[in-house]
Amino acid sequence: MAGHQHTEIDGWANRFALLSDSTRLSLLTHMHEHPGATVSELADAASITENAASQSLRALRAQGWVTTTKSGRTVHYRIVPDAIVHRILHDIMGAEHHRH
Repeated sequence: MAGHQHTEIDGWANRFALLSDSTRLSLLTHMHEHPGATVSELADAASITENAASQSLRALRAQGWVTTTKSGRTVHYRIVPDAIVHRILHDIMGAEHHRH
């Protein structure tokens, strides 16, 4: 059991490390407010290059927090609704959904 618990703790530490980066957190909060945002929109919102945004988005997708859909050649990014990061945005950061 100790080995399994250690692995689980390492997994949580990695998740929190992802959130400790202000760029990734900025991307997540923008996606939360604007589901379906493009890399260009996300990069502008975080004041970073599209290449830097793409790199951060890859890490968030690998964690299973972000999903994509394609419309032609354009990729749209969304937070996975049941991902723990969605709950963190609401419960810890006080994020709310904006009605359009």
